[in-house]
Amino acid sequence: MEEQIKKTAARVRTTFAYFWMLPILLVLLGETGGEWVGMYAGDVRATYMAETITILLAASCVPVSLKLFSWVLIRKIDVVTLPEALLYALWSGVRLALLAIPVLAGFFTYYIVLSSTGVLCALIGLTASLFCLPGEGRLRKELHINKEEM
Repeated sequence: MEEQIKKTAARVRTTFAYFWMLPILLVLLGETGGEWVGMYAGDVRATYMAETITILLAASCVPVSLKLFSWVLIRKIDVVTLPEALLYALWSGVRLALLAIPVLAGFFTYYIVLSSTGVLCALIGLTASLFCLPGEGRLRKELHINKEEM
């Protein structure tokens, strides 16, 4: 059982690392230039649409991802046996995927229309991901697992 907990914690850490690698790669791609950077910079309608969509994604995905995980933890994970509770890694991945949507959309908006609103929304998503920092201690705390009981 102890090994399953360690594997689950490692899986959650790996997912978190991949989550942070995506925006880093997008920023590197945007900063090295390309034909797509600033493609719609002068288009007021495109800028308005991109900013509106990005703001709506950030305003919906960030609270939903954090609250959904809390809801799943209470209603689905706390009421099952420990091996089934290790689906924690899956739900943690779902939470990070929801946070990745406004992050990637934000950076994409920033580079395609050169609007700082996109960066702001991306930073909101990245900041929210800090509330999801993985680790074995956090996993044990959220699943109510004590080392002494094992």
